Amino acid sequence: MAIVTFGTIFDAAKVFVPDVYEDDRGFFKETYTAHKYREAGLTDTFVQDSVSFSSRNVIRGLHYDFKMSKFVQVLRGKIWDVIVDARSTSPTYLKWQGFVLSEHNHRQLYIPAGFLHGFIALADDVVFSYKHGSLYDPKSEGAVRWNDPALGIAWPLVGEPRVSVKDQNAPLLADAAIPAWPAAIPPHAGP
Repeated sequence: MAIVTFGTIFDAAKVFVPDVYEDDRGFFKETYTAHKYREAGLTDTFVQDSVSFSSRNVIRGLHYDFKMSKFVQVLRGKIWDVIVDARSTSPTYLKWQGFVLSEHNHRQLYIPAGFLHGFIALADDVVFSYKHGSLYDPKSEGAVRWNDPALGIAWPLVGEPRVSVKDQNAPLLADAAIPAWPAAIPPHAGP
């Protein structure tokens, strides 16, 4: 078997589904093996892994660091993940696309540098895994308010959102200090 790859509306963002071996006991899968993903077209080098835990209706984002690509997946639960192309020279600039990622569909999302990223937890217990293409640097991170009307993101929210104070106070897109593209990126930031 081979890793299955799906395109998105963006030239560089991709969805991957690894080999999954299921039986009556559950399942086993490799969540990342460098040479297999290189063969599937993902050539980034990931230098940091992070995990977040969220409960239902937690919204995280929209965050960005134009030096950092991400490779994300859900280890437990279900989310709706959204990415927004913030590359000012891109033909898909400010377009967004949402993806359901869950422990059952095994989908993994590659997010190139230059994108805003966020998600909403659709289950009571969500464990979310991130691989980062560069080390976390608080000086290069930023955020745009998750519900900015200028973006028009159709969040699948049922009930009240649970948003951090930092994300609630994020600027609207028009006021955000988003760096110019491509000057903000390192020499290698794509699949």
